[in-house]
This record gives sequence, C-alpha cells and structure tokens, in this order.
Amino acid sequence: MSLTADSPFCALLLQHIEQRITLNEEEKQYFCSLLSLRTVLPRQFLLQQHEVCRYESYVCQGAFRSFYVDNQGAEHTLHFAWDDWWIADLTSFLNQVPATRNIVALQKSVVLQLAHGKREELLRELPVFEKFWRILNERACMAQDQRLLQGISLSGAERYEALLRTYPTIEQRIAQKHIASFLGITPVFLSQIRRGKAT
Repeated sequence: MSLTADSPFCALLLQHIEQRITLNEEEKQYFCSLLSLRTVLPRQFLLQQHEVCRYESYVCQGAFRSFYVDNQGAEHTLHFAWDDWWIADLTSFLNQVPATRNIVALQKSVVLQLAHGKREELLRELPVFEKFWRILNERACMAQDQRLLQGISLSGAERYEALLRTYPTIEQRIAQKHIASFLGITPVFLSQIRRGKAT
C-alpha cells in the first residue's frame, strides 16, 4: 500500500525535509508514495556486512548501531542513529556493492525506507532533492571530520565529554559497551571515566 503525506510517519519525515527544501503538496505526495514503512525488532539487522545496501532508512522512532566486524571478530562501532536521523552504508547504497558494515536495531524501531531505484527516480523527477541530500551529506562529512580530529587530538575522557555535549541523552539510549566501542576505548575505561566524573 502506498504511503501518503497524511500518514503520521511521513509527516515526521516531511517536517525533517522541509527544514532544508520546500515542496508543494503534489511533490510531498509523490515523495511519500516512493517510501516503504518497516518495523524493526531489537537485535534485528537492517543490513549485514557483505550484503548490498538496498535502502536509505529514515528513523522515525527507535535506535540503531552501525558497526564493522574485523577479521578477529571484534566489533567496531561506527555510527548511531535514532529519531530524525538517516542510516545506511552509503558507499554500498550508492554504488550497489557489498556493505562494509552491519546495521542493527538497539530497540524496537520504525523506519521509512527509500530503495535505491526509487531514489534515482526521485532525483530525476524532483531535482530539488539533489539539494536536500547535498545538505545532509555536507553535514555528515563535517561531523565525520570533527570525529576524526577528536580521535587524534583528544584523550578518551575528553572524547567522552565531547560526545555528551553533542548528544546529552546518549547514555539513556545506548549501552555503555557500544559507547565505549564508538569512542575507541574499553568499557572498563569508560566506567572509570564515568566514576571520576561522578566524584
């Protein structure tokens, strides 16, 4: 069944989009008709490493973790996404090549998904979405650059403090072991940092 601009989850996404570009009612309806709605259970994968990423997913509610598993089986957390965020393996999605990461739900979540072919159709029919994704990707690149710089220039404790400043509620949403993995420190060290902060 096609989604419409009147559906509650599409309304959320349209609000997100209209902070960046302007759409008329016909364009809103057309865009929503290209989307699919999916409920994802805790520990259920949106994407597994080596699969091809078929969708970009907008998180209406819930939380996800993107992580890489190395040859020794160790997990390395790359990103988190929760309400009002997008998540995908962008290289895999855009080039339709095997993914280098996994994306798993951390809690029951609802996403709106845009398939690769539908996105190509959207860009042909509504070129204004080129601007939308340019803005999103520019901000993502700036955030990634900032994270790389922090990884080089800040201590583990300073990276943790910076993370809390940027995402004050992250500890209520994400397990400590995943936060530690994201920061590149051990859960034990993170516990020590948190104890020191509390004293």
